[in-house]
Amino acid sequence: MGLRDTLFGRTKQVAPKLDNLFALPSAALTLESQLDFVTSGEAGLCFKSGSGETTITTDDDIKQLLDFDVADQDKVTISTDGLGFKWLVIKDPDLENLVTRIHSANTSMVEHGLGPRLLCAVFGFVAKTPPGEGAVRLVYLLKQGSFYPFAPTSANQRDNELELRVRSFLGDDLPMEKDLARWMALWNLPVH
Repeated sequence: MGLRDTLFGRTKQVAPKLDNLFALPSAALTLESQLDFVTSGEAGLCFKSGSGETTITTDDDIKQLLDFDVADQDKVTISTDGLGFKWLVIKDPDLENLVTRIHSANTSMVEHGLGPRLLCAVFGFVAKTPPGEGAVRLVYLLKQGSFYPFAPTSANQRDNELELRVRSFLGDDLPMEKDLARWMALWNLPVH
């Protein structure tokens, strides 16, 4: 970014940091052994619709862009949340497959000029031995390249204590977001 951009208030788009996603499967072992959480078999990618170099007008355009196999079509859904953000939700009981598919979707969108639209990826975790402590989502902030836990308990309540415990156990395994102000509540997630 040059002096002219600074003077006119232009900012350079931050490219998504995707490679930290691959630390999640090993961190999941810590989650299971220390807190009894396992993958829910769901992961989601959240992105803005409508801006970027490429125009995508329908959910089918997104699926075609991401080039998912025909056999996987029943495992992939696209929805729009109450705030107008798009969610690509992938179902697979294998966490490594979920990570690989979310990374692949991110990469495809970046390659097609849609990187500025990407917001976050979310991976669901549930108690291995019900009822356990509920559920937790690990949110990956794509621009920062860091994770934070989000543990909703109802429509607008969260378990902050559980979130901090998850952070304390995963701090050595994952790049955790240090700024708690970025630990945003993502209510009504399509990822369970």
